[in-house]
Formats: sequence, C-alpha cells, structure tokens
Amino acid sequence: MKRTTLNIFSTVFLFFSCLFHVGAQSFKLEDAKSYPFPNNLTTSATGSKISWAFDEQGKRNIYVAEGPDFKPRKLTNYNTDDGQEISSLSISADGKWVVFKRGGDYGSNWNDDAPVNVNSDPQPPKVQIHSISFDGKKHIEIGEGENPSISPKSDVILFTKNGQAWTAGVDGTSAAKQLFTARGITSELKWAPDGAAIAFVSNRKDHSFVGIYVNDKTPIKWISPSFYKDRSPRWSPDGSGLVFVRTAGSGGAPDEILNKKHQPWAIWKADVKTGNAAQLWKAPQTIAGSPARTHGGTNLDWAANNRIIFLSAQNGWSQLYSIPVSGGNPLLLTPGKFMVEHITLSPDKKWLYFSANTGSDKKDIDRRHIAKVPVDKAALEVFSNGTNLEWTPIVTGDSKHIAFITTIGQQPPLPALVEIDKVEHFAKNLQILAKENVPADFPTFKLIVPEQVMFNAPDGLNIHAQLFKGKGNNSNKPAIVYIHGGPSRQMLLGWNYSEYYTNAYALNQYLASLGFTVLSVNYRMGIGYGDDFQNAENCGSEGAAEYQDIKAAAIWLTKQKNIDPKRIGVYGGSYGGYLTNMALARDSKLFAAGVSIHSLGDLTAGKNNSITLTDRYEKAPDAEEAAKVAWESSPAADIATWKSPVLLIHGDDDRNVQFSQSTDLNKRLEENGTPVETLVIVDDTHHWMKYENVMKVNHATVDFFIRKLIQKK
Repeated sequence: MKRTTLNIFSTVFLFFSCLFHVGAQSFKLEDAKSYPFPNNLTTSATGSKISWAFDEQGKRNIYVAEGPDFKPRKLTNYNTDDGQEISSLSISADGKWVVFKRGGDYGSNWNDDAPVNVNSDPQPPKVQIHSISFDGKKHIEIGEGENPSISPKSDVILFTKNGQAWTAGVDGTSAAKQLFTARGITSELKWAPDGAAIAFVSNRKDHSFVGIYVNDKTPIKWISPSFYKDRSPRWSPDGSGLVFVRTAGSGGAPDEILNKKHQPWAIWKADVKTGNAAQLWKAPQTIAGSPARTHGGTNLDWAANNRIIFLSAQNGWSQLYSIPVSGGNPLLLTPGKFMVEHITLSPDKKWLYFSANTGSDKKDIDRRHIAKVPVDKAALEVFSNGTNLEWTPIVTGDSKHIAFITTIGQQPPLPALVEIDKVEHFAKNLQILAKENVPADFPTFKLIVPEQVMFNAPDGLNIHAQLFKGKGNNSNKPAIVYIHGGPSRQMLLGWNYSEYYTNAYALNQYLASLGFTVLSVNYRMGIGYGDDFQNAENCGSEGAAEYQDIKAAAIWLTKQKNIDPKRIGVYGGSYGGYLTNMALARDSKLFAAGVSIHSLGDLTAGKNNSITLTDRYEKAPDAEEAAKVAWESSPAADIATWKSPVLLIHGDDDRNVQFSQSTDLNKRLEENGTPVETLVIVDDTHHWMKYENVMKVNHATVDFFIRKLIQKK
C-alpha cells in the first residue's frame, strides 16, 4: 500500500504535462477564484443607506452605498488574508454608524465564538465588535463579544459576551459593561421598538425562558415560565406584546430512534405588562409540521395589521403563513410547489420580501428569484425571472428600493438594486453595484452554463443535478460526481448564495475547462424539492438511502456516449465527503478515485454521533438496532471493499466535523491497504477561512483527479 502526504508544489509539473490530454486550458484556477463574494447585505431603518461585506481573496471588508446614486465606497481597510470573518453587520437607524463582528466562525456546530487563528500566531486574534461611522472617519473597537444589536435610538450597542448581556456606546463614549446577570446562557437579545426594554432568551439546558429586562432597578420579568423551551421573542409594533416559539423541554421516556417523529412547536402570545401568555397556534402533529429546517427556521415576526408571520412546511413545502393576533386559522400566503428563503419585512411591516425557487420557467426550481407578498393576503408577485439568480432581498428605510445579491449569466454574485416603483420592468431597471471589484481577468465569458439534468434513483425518486460539460470534442472524457454537504442544501443552475458552494461552483467550472465533465447532484435530504424529499425515509444513520442517488448519478454518466465509464471520480465536503466515502467504500468498481474533504467515516463516533446516547437506565426501545443500522450506514463498515485511491483533506480546527473522523478513517484505510493521500490544513476550520488554504485544497483536488483519471488512462 502506498501512502502519500501531499506536496502540491512537487506535483505542479504533472498538471502542465497532462494538459494536452484534457484539452486547452482557457483560464487559470486563480482567475476563476478571483471574484469578490458579497454577504451580510443590510440597510438602515430610515433613509437609503445600505452596507455589505466583500470577501476579496481572503481580504474581508465592509462597503457602503447611499441613494440616489448608490456609489459603493470601501469603509474598512483589512488588507491581509488573515481568516477573520465579518458578520452581524448592521446600520444604526439614523444611518450614522455601521456595527459588525470580526472573527470567529459563523455557521459552526460548536465553538463558533472561539478565535480563528489560521496563521498560527502566538497571540491569536480576538472575536471583537466594531463600530465605524458611515463616513469612515471614526473606527472604534468596542471589545470582545457577539451578536451586536444597535438600539432604535442609535446610541447603544447590545451584545452577548460569555453568555451574558452587555452594552456599549455606539460612538465609543461609554465603555462596554455587563448589563445584567441571569442564570443560564443569555441569547436572542431584542430591543423593544422604543428602546426602553429588551426581550431575551435564557437557555437553562433542559428548559429555556423568555425574559424582559427594563433597567437595573427593575427585576427581570419572566414570560409564562414553564418546563418547555421558549425562544424567538418578537415585539409587537407598539411594544405592548410579544410572540415567541415554544418547543418541548428535555426529558421523558427515551423514544424510538429509527422512526421519525413530529417535533412539536407552537406560537405563544404574551402581554408584556402582566407577563401572562397563551397559545396562539399549534403546529400540526405531522413530520411536515415540525419546525422548518431552512434559512431563518420558523421566521417568526409581528407584522402590520396585527398579523403574526411564520414559516412552515405543513403543506409539504416551506411556505409563509400569517395568523391574526386574535387567533384563528393561519392563512397560506405563498401557495405552490416551491420553497421560501431569506425573508424580510418591509419598513412599514405590510409586505414580506423573500427569495424563492419559482418563476415562469420550469427550471426555476433550481434557481432563486425575488418575490413579495402582502402580510394578510395570498397575492404573490415574483419580480425577477429568466436565467439570472437573485437572493437575500432587503428594502431600504425609505421604501424606495429593493437591494439584493444577483448573478447575471456567469457574472459572479454582486449587490444590486431596483426601484420598487419600477419592478414591473425588473431587468431593465436593474442597477448592479461594485462591478469594478470584479478583476478584469475574471473569465465571465469563458465559463459554461450548467445544464439541468434529471434522472431516477433505483426506488423511483426523481433527482435533479447540474451538468458541467467538459470542454473539448474528444470522446471518452473523464467525469466527476460532485456531492454537496449539509445535507440541507441545494446546488443551483448558477452561482450559489453560500460562499462555501460558490467555491465549489468555481472549482467545477475549472474542472470542466480542463475537460472533465462534472455532475453536481442534489440528492434526497436536500432543500428545494419539498418536505418529503428533505425528510426522506431511511437516510443518514438510519440506512443511508440517499447514497443510491449518488450511485444513480454515476450510472447515468456511464450511459453518456462521450464519457469513459472507467474514469469516473467523486468528491465532496462535509456530508458530501461522507457520501464520497460511501461511494468509494461500496462501489470502487464504479468510482475510480475520490477526494474526501472534512468528512465522516463512522456515524457512531464522537460529536457527530447520530445515535441518541444516554447515561440513564432507560434506553431507546430500538437502541441496539439503531446503533447497528448507524454502523452499517458508515463508510467504515465497508472499508474492506474500498479499493479506489482517495485524497483525505481536513482542517484541524474543524468545528462542524471532528478532525478525529479523518484520523480514524486514515488509519482504517492504511490497515486495509487502500491507496490514500492526505492533506492536513493546520489551524483552519470547516469553512476554509484563509483564502490561501482554499486554493491549496482546490489545487490538491484538481491535481489528484488529473493524476488518477487522466494519467492512468
């Protein structure tokens, strides 16, 4: 058995030596990855000011713009690839201050507030809150903390630190201090509309409360405390009421593991003055009636006309509903076979704006477009259409513009606006911002347009995928199956709204430019195709039924006349890495090689253990069977039949998949005699916070497939 620790630079010559095998290279990987990635788009509560963050090859900075011309202006000046993420971006209501958090790893499963030290500095960076004036003349480091929220009066920043509530002056005139002390972990801080009180959640492990803080002289008021878990407090527009979500507390007899169960939740309404609360609405007791597992979760809010807004998949799709605050039956606002994401209320709270995979083209199920609906009427209006994609809409404080992120053709994602009064001619009135930030050598017109592909899994389930046809006219091309992570994700017919998957899109484009045909698979458990698809039976640790979709994708490739069935590779990260491992372990005759990135090998081990463990005497009725099924659903269980070569990649500060998953898998592969190569990224996380590391991983992936699928032809 040959084991290799990968040295990218020693294999560069291999890359150039085999270019003639895969066709003319039309652009470099560095060119495809030179785009700026926008996120954290936000607006002030009044006026026309907007802000967003750009990640430009690891240099993350804040940009602002203001009507009427909305000319972008760089507000910060962080000019090193240091892995420090920008998140929690907001603008004060008066438009004078921009507040943000710098550092940490937003989106981690654990330790997201811990410093990220990708450069292995002896003194690691801190996770800090910053305030900077909109004109850029004053920049204040508020101090360590998370989840900043500016008061409606634009004078104070509320944030959390060490599980408690803190405040500081937005202009730096008052130092950071702890606001109050409460048992448990304090989170979800929400200012009252007039700034005179704060609602929050106190998480006490097996139960949680919603509390209201007024001042240091007034005891905290607990809203209908119970043995349940309360969360997501939302104020009424006049500040006299609250709504919140109530879910089950911990405990009870251990339930079956292998049979899916409804996860109960309800919306409660409270009177702030008395603290009394009552149930307003209870979710249907079905699997689809469980809390939605999409962006924003329940998306609870208190809208105009005393309508309570929430997201639910009770009808089979993640859709918006509203219910009168007085009670009654909820109104389905967005009927149809599509899902709703990135939801925001208009400043007057009368309209909901969102992105959805719907439109006039049947292929829009694999895209995102901008839409709106009134809070009290099912009158959906989709603004955008065609092959372009749009997401994360916001409405400026003066209600004159919608701002969002868009891609036009193969142009990378950029901020854009359209005047609300001109949305009927959306494309004609579209104003794209910061086009000058896209490098001149970015290969916009050299990228291919991925094609929508559909095929059936062995059990008949219809699966969507995107096909990146390899360039060149030669037959018997090598092919690669790409598998996204999550698994609650959806790859699109264009650039993705996730930075992680935008990288995958760029890499798939580059592989196609080298002559590889890439098939990106939206397997069951993903979003975008309804709740039954997302909550498919016998998946993951309950039987790995989703793997059949991956195998079906490879079989589909073998039937294409220009594909060499003996040269099909597979790669993916996170859950996609797990399914990559499954492909190689179960079907090495079908998959010739694979790249497994921060993946799972044993579903019964560590923090990623899918089995409910307990130190109590009582065990789940099917505990032994569930453990057996979870093991049989693990790649490690089929290690003996894993013959195809693999490249294992993992960052050792991973906060989503334990690094030990790869150390364990690597040892098993070595003992099995499987050809394994490794690449360890020291001190980086699951999301590759350092651009240099992203490129190292990308180059390693490309190099591996060239050597395994081209040179060994």
